[in-house]
Amino acid sequence: MILSKKIQTLAVITLGMALLSSAGALAHGNEKPNTPALFVGENTAPAQAVKAFHQALRSGDAAAARAMLADDVLIVEGNGVERSADEYASHHMLADMKFMAAVQSETLEHKTKVLGNVAYSVSRTQLTGDYKDKPVDVVSKETLVLVDKGDGWKIVHVHWSH
Repeated sequence: MILSKKIQTLAVITLGMALLSSAGALAHGNEKPNTPALFVGENTAPAQAVKAFHQALRSGDAAAARAMLADDVLIVEGNGVERSADEYASHHMLADMKFMAAVQSETLEHKTKVLGNVAYSVSRTQLTGDYKDKPVDVVSKETLVLVDKGDGWKIVHVHWSH
């Protein structure tokens, strides 16, 4: 039942994002599209939770990063999937913390939308520097879904891509 509600919530969010992103495709003629705001919802509680999660990863604070994740978080990155906060904490979290500590990050865009007790965060971040003796220069894309479970906003879904 809970998983079904999560899937329904994710489906609604995905549909909403698809509808919002397709609105620009309807423009035609010589009309100049409006320049979208790149930073939206920055002062909301979910956006602050996202920033705290990022800071915990950058500073190597595994306990704080783990605390921001729901126990049953679903993390999708590259070809991998981790299906719980404990699985992430025992596998890729340490590598992510080392990577984030080694590179510089500049947030290019961050939008957070609150829909009752569910919120989503979409961001693009420029990552530069060196990691394991290799140059890094990528734009990372991140989508997070958060739920207010009564004890603060928890991340229930993460999708990272480069």
